[in-house]
Amino acid sequence: MRHSIEARRLMVDRSEDTLSISEQCRLLSLHRSGLYYHPVTEDEENLRLMKFIDEFFLEAPFTGTRKMVRYIERMLGLTINRKRIQRLYRLMGLDTLRPKPKTTVPGEGHKIYPYLLKNMVVDRPNQVWAADITYIPMRRGFLYLIAIIDLHSRYVINWSLSNTMDATWCAEMLREALARHGCPQVFNTDQGSQFTSDLFTSVLKENNVQISMDGKGRATDNIFIERLWRSLKYEYVYLNPCNDGVELYAGLSRYIDFYNHKRVHQSLDYALPIEAFKDAA
Repeated sequence: MRHSIEARRLMVDRSEDTLSISEQCRLLSLHRSGLYYHPVTEDEENLRLMKFIDEFFLEAPFTGTRKMVRYIERMLGLTINRKRIQRLYRLMGLDTLRPKPKTTVPGEGHKIYPYLLKNMVVDRPNQVWAADITYIPMRRGFLYLIAIIDLHSRYVINWSLSNTMDATWCAEMLREALARHGCPQVFNTDQGSQFTSDLFTSVLKENNVQISMDGKGRATDNIFIERLWRSLKYEYVYLNPCNDGVELYAGLSRYIDFYNHKRVHQSLDYALPIEAFKDAA
């Protein structure tokens, strides 16, 4: 008898020395993200604000907190302190497109790498991968989603859900992607602390992958994964608000399978990502 996702998740033994957690997940046919779907909770009004911010930010990623306060007042009829919105931006991992002055120097283990994709012709699979993290709202709480896509084919290489945006989670998901699909030539991310951490970049260095990072506050440098977020949220998340992480995990599994294997892309001459990705290789 096939066990439910929740039952299989409970079978994973974190103290097991012989089999890694990733190997246990593989044997149980459980995606690695299945270990991380306990949602983050906020009060009801903050969840409402975060959903509004997320939807508005998809349309206007240049909107700073000061203007967002005005939009909330105008559209929701709420009087909101700007510090509260600043906190929600941080919680959601949002950064506006507006360039900012460089006021801090990255600490030890948080080196910023140059952006390598300018003027690069991406014409084959596994040439450039890109990763990003986004906030996913649910009826009660929210989770974070990380995904890696192949820029040539738009194929979603790997993804995972978590209730924290920590570097360990990101590094584990990256290792799983490399083990399944080999190594790209270049890996591009933003300058988030998860991606600049030594824990994450060391995985890329160990596999001789060139590291590329967007300019600070320049989401357009990673435009293809931003398009994935738009599609995923408008075509699934906003239309199907989930009650819990189990339901969200199952729904995202279905959507990403659809995105990779059934959703044609105009930029690929109406081919499927899986077709362009397999041509690759």
